[in-house]
Formats: sequence, C-alpha cells, structure tokens
Amino acid sequence: METNPHIASQLYTNAQNIAKPDGPKSANSSLFAEMANDFMATMRAGENAAVAGMTGKADAQTVVEALAASEIAIQTAVSVRDRVVEAYQEILRMPV
Repeated sequence: METNPHIASQLYTNAQNIAKPDGPKSANSSLFAEMANDFMATMRAGENAAVAGMTGKADAQTVVEALAASEIAIQTAVSVRDRVVEAYQEILRMPV
C-alpha cells in the first residue's frame, strides 16, 4: 500500500506547529482549529471515497489512497492525544 508523502508531511508539520510552546496563543489556537478541520476533511474524503468505491463510482486506487490518508490522520490525532495526556499526567505529578 502506497501513501501520499505530501499528506503525511503536511499532517506532521501541523502537529509540530501545534506542539511548539512559543508564539502567540491565538496563533496556536487557530493552528489547532485548522488541524482539526483538516482532520475532519480527510476523514470525510476517506468516507466518501469508500462509499464511492462500494457503489462502483471510484476505482480501487482512489479508495486506497483516501483510506491511507485517513489512517495517517488518525495516527497523527492519536499521537497528539497521547502527548496531551502525557503532559497532563506530568503536571499532576508536580509537587505543589
């Protein structure tokens, strides 16, 4: 299965930009919102491609590419979630 390296690098760059501590808060908020919107768009595109593939309106390669992009988006979201949970747990372990 071949994935689109451009989508993977874009998602990774978005995750890196969100993880940066410097910069104004509004910029980070807008980056997070943009990443969330990109994630949802990728998931919708994957779902639409899967439906089109099942109804015979799309070829197999298009379906596989859309599902691979969806898989990368989910892996990125899970990685971000894990980092947030890890940071929260580290804050809880701090002495007061």
